Amino acid sequence: MEGRKYRILLCEDDSNLGTVLKNFLELSDYEVVLERDGRLGLAAFQREKFDICLLDVMMPHVDGFTLAADIRDIDPDVPLFFLSAKTMKEDLIKGYNLGADDYITKPFDSEVLLLKIKAILKRNEEENRISENIEFDLGQYHFNPKLRQLIHATGTQTLSPKENDLLKMLAEHKNDLLPRERALKKIWGSDTYFNGRSMDVYIAKLRKYLKEDEKIEIVNIHGNGFRLVAP
Repeated sequence: MEGRKYRILLCEDDSNLGTVLKNFLELSDYEVVLERDGRLGLAAFQREKFDICLLDVMMPHVDGFTLAADIRDIDPDVPLFFLSAKTMKEDLIKGYNLGADDYITKPFDSEVLLLKIKAILKRNEEENRISENIEFDLGQYHFNPKLRQLIHATGTQTLSPKENDLLKMLAEHKNDLLPRERALKKIWGSDTYFNGRSMDVYIAKLRKYLKEDEKIEIVNIHGNGFRLVAP
């Protein structure tokens, strides 16, 4: 927990629980934005950057499950916890199918919740650190995402941030499918038509950068995404 404070989006319509939990988390050195319903929670997530979301399931206007689906459309990777009095097996399954990292039933122990939050943020931090330092050998090329360099015997190409992010995702899925929707949401923020056209331009640029090795190909899997074929 060194350095910057982690930011939490807390959506809870019970004003007493919401305020108590917000104060408790702030005393534990987190920044917390509290919203009382799913509609306001979505607006906050669209407006600001958060490290984790704590979502009540039963809220007015937009319920927690719907909010989670909307959040996942914006950021497929942000950790999500559901806080709910609904304990039916079907509700738990629905929560986890929406990509929840945890489903915590009310009443719950705030100290236990805090430990779960710390654990998921630490895990993500370690995964991000490992991911940042990974380099890739792609046929005749060596790709260093941290330096944004694509290195070949003929020279070194310094990539733009979006070129770098896209090639990194392709390399992580090497010889496998990179879903188009996932790349668009992760790099461009949404999978709109215009962002899709922009990504196609970046794919064309990457193909040009990789043309010195005829064994490397970025294949368009129609309607699904792309596959980086590389030895």
